Amino acid sequence: MGTLEIIFMDILYVSLLIHIVLMSVAFYRVWRGENVIDRLLGLDMLSTLTLAVLVLLSLINQRIIYLDIALGLAALGFVGMIALAKYVADEQMF
Repeated sequence: MGTLEIIFMDILYVSLLIHIVLMSVAFYRVWRGENVIDRLLGLDMLSTLTLAVLVLLSLINQRIIYLDIALGLAALGFVGMIALAKYVADEQMF
C-alpha cells in the first residue's frame, strides 16, 4: 500500500469513529427527547448516520453489498419518516 492509501484508510477509520459517536448522541436524543418532534428528528438523524456508516464500511471493506443495503435502508427510512410525520400531524395513519 502506498502512503496515500494508508492516509485514506486512516481518514476512513477516524470518520467511522466520529459517526459512531454521533450515533450515540442521536440515540440519546431519541431516548430523552422532550417531545415527539425531537424524537422524530433524532430518529431521522440516526438513520442518516447509519447510512453514512454503511457507506464508510463499504469503502473500508471494499464490498459493494453495503451500498445496496444503504440504498434500501434510505428508501425505507424516507417512507417511514414521511408516514410518522403524517401520523404526528394528523393523529391518524392513513
